[in-house]
Amino acid sequence: MTLEFVNQISRHSMETTVLVMAPVLIVSMVVGLLVSLFQAITQLQEFTLSFVPKILSVFITIFLLLPWMARIMMEFTTEIFGYIAAVGR
Repeated sequence: MTLEFVNQISRHSMETTVLVMAPVLIVSMVVGLLVSLFQAITQLQEFTLSFVPKILSVFITIFLLLPWMARIMMEFTTEIFGYIAAVGR
């Protein structure tokens, strides 16, 4: 196992993490921006008004994208197990 191989696995791990979590983070950011805009327009500064919509949107996004996320993570895990088997030989 070379340093280049470890760098490749590390990079692939980070790319997979960003790929899986990006939709959830983007939805959370957009909903937060919309709620903040609504609060600024109405001058209504309620904590739960900013917290609850973001939590609900994140749960709904995860629920809808869970099959895709699971497939990406299973492919990555299978690839890592393949590397482990190759190194063990």
